[in-house]
Amino acid sequence: MTLICDCGSTKAEWAVFNDGNVAKQFITNGFNPNFTDGETIKSIISEVKNIVDNQDVNKIFFYGSGCGSEANKIKVSMLFAMVLGVNDIEVYPDTLGACRALFGNSPGIACILGTGSNACVYDGGKITETVASLGFMIGDEGSGCHIGKRIVHDYFLGLMPENMRKKFDEKYHLDRETFLKRVYQGEQPSRFLADFTKFAAENIDNQYVKTIVGDCFEQFISSSIPYGSGRSDVAFVGSIAFIFQDILLKHLANHNIKCSKILKNPMDGLIEYYKSL
Repeated sequence: MTLICDCGSTKAEWAVFNDGNVAKQFITNGFNPNFTDGETIKSIISEVKNIVDNQDVNKIFFYGSGCGSEANKIKVSMLFAMVLGVNDIEVYPDTLGACRALFGNSPGIACILGTGSNACVYDGGKITETVASLGFMIGDEGSGCHIGKRIVHDYFLGLMPENMRKKFDEKYHLDRETFLKRVYQGEQPSRFLADFTKFAAENIDNQYVKTIVGDCFEQFISSSIPYGSGRSDVAFVGSIAFIFQDILLKHLANHNIKCSKILKNPMDGLIEYYKSL
């Protein structure tokens, strides 16, 4: 059997293939080898082992955030081999998973807007250009983490409208000391910051929220889609792109960029990709 995974910093989606058909699908916590320690990754893989149970997995295709470097590819491969005992493992960056999910074997510009963000040019077989990923502290424009940072920034600095501030207080009861501790000393701060996008989603009709989300998307467009609207097909994948797609499409149109597709989950497209092989 073959195990396929699309792994982001927040969650990982898995599919078990048997004779070209999906035998099982499930979700676990995600990880990024740049920020997640080996023991945590091993515990997630152990959970996968328990879910898969006695099914004979002999091949793994893994698409993950933070898996663009050779060092991280080797790290993830070794952890899978240790826990699952599988040696036939192919580890790819999440950008290639997005490309295959969105375009299959056709060319296009794939954009990821989830907990983090990225974009790349795909020629139908391989990635030919990619935007340098600087992580959640410096980059990840337009991502859930970026939007979350903007919201909590405005809350603590008194820039959030009073009616929204009251809603925020009722939902989070967040004090500055606790917030700073979670961000600078807690585990997976990018996931913690991205969680504040739930507040944006719940108040999407509010003009303040529309402005915040729109500003973040503008920064993504200007920094991560420098290729020109007429050059190739542009499509998006990720929960942030999907949830806030009306705002995203509006800002793309302002730059004369046409979006052909928005997928919430790359796994849906990856399943179709592997069925077609």
